[in-house]
Amino acid sequence: MNQLEKSRQEIDEIDSQLVKLFERRMHAVQGVISYKMEQGLPILDSGREAANIARSSAQLADPELKPYFEKWYRETMEIAKQYQGSIRKRQEEK
Repeated sequence: MNQLEKSRQEIDEIDSQLVKLFERRMHAVQGVISYKMEQGLPILDSGREAANIARSSAQLADPELKPYFEKWYRETMEIAKQYQGSIRKRQEEK
């Protein structure tokens, strides 16, 4: 196996873990939107988002990756908000 194949295999293994973590994260998001709906809270909490970005990006060992991580993390949070919105919409339609 050459270096390209080894690197791709490692990426495939990481992606498999990311799939499981994504699903786990989105299930946790269901709990968040349930609480927000019960309490009449908005989906967006910009202060929490900013704090999460700062906290999470500070954990990076490679500072060169920070702008890429922050972009990826912002997109992850955007997807979570969209998911919360779809759950809220379905509940309101009932």
